[in-house]
Parts: sequence; C-alpha cells; structure tokens
Amino acid sequence: MTSTVIAGEMMPDIAMETPEGGSVKPSDFAGKKLVIFFYPKDNTPGCTNEAKDFSALKGEFAKAGAEILGVSKDSPKKHQNFIAKHDLTVALATDAEEGGLSDALGIWTEKKMYGRTYMGMVRTTYLVGTDGKIAQVWDKVKVKGHADEVLAAAQAL
Repeated sequence: MTSTVIAGEMMPDIAMETPEGGSVKPSDFAGKKLVIFFYPKDNTPGCTNEAKDFSALKGEFAKAGAEILGVSKDSPKKHQNFIAKHDLTVALATDAEEGGLSDALGIWTEKKMYGRTYMGMVRTTYLVGTDGKIAQVWDKVKVKGHADEVLAAAQAL
C-alpha cells in the first residue's frame, strides 16, 4: 500500500496529540516547510534509528526553513519515554484517533507478517511546502540514509 495522497495535493489538516497533552496539526506550520515522518512504533530498531537520524539533522533542517514532526499511533506517554530514552530533539505526535491523519493519507493499513494480518503504519515521509501542499512523498521508507535524502529535498524546495 502506498500513500493515497500525492505530491501537489494539500496536506490534510487533522489534529494529533502531542506528548505534553496538547494538539498539533499541519496548518500550525503554515509559512514553513514541514517534514512529517510516519513510523510504526516507538523503541523498535528502525523507528529509533529514523527518529535519531532526524534529530541529528534538526539544525540543518532549521537552516533550510523546515520543521520536523514524527508520527505514530503510540500514546503520548510512550512518546515521552521514547524522547527521554534516546535524547530525541524532533517533535512527536500521536495519531491514535480513528479517521486520523494516517487514515486520511491511506498509510494506516492492513499488513501481514508470519501469516498474521493486522493493522499497521506504512513507514512514509511527506515534505510539505510553505503553502501547505505536499512537495514530495517517500513511500515504504528504508531508514538508512533517509533523513539525509529528505534534508536534500527540503534544501532544494
């Protein structure tokens, strides 16, 4: 399954919960570039590396005028623990609601592993321009080198 929302379309503006109990939505970043990376689960090897890679490059993204937001279905409390355990500097959000942003994007979908079927997040990253339109989509992301690739696209935008 790949994203049902493509480059050139507006990023759906659906609120998600922050680890501190507030809310955040894509339009909160209006006038800035926004990188939203969706990942399956806090504290798993690939997701941890991806969040650490984006955190390490946060200053470079800021120089390019881009904010970063990591999103999963994990609870705000799990996000707080994930941030503390790995010294993450990127903002995280919880997209736990039925009909949330990942549903609107088509990346919360049925997956299969070892003969078991379950609902899961497809690792996907979106680069949103200052106008709120999606500039680029990375589907089924491979973590190694991904943050660098996204940074180069943000710098070029």
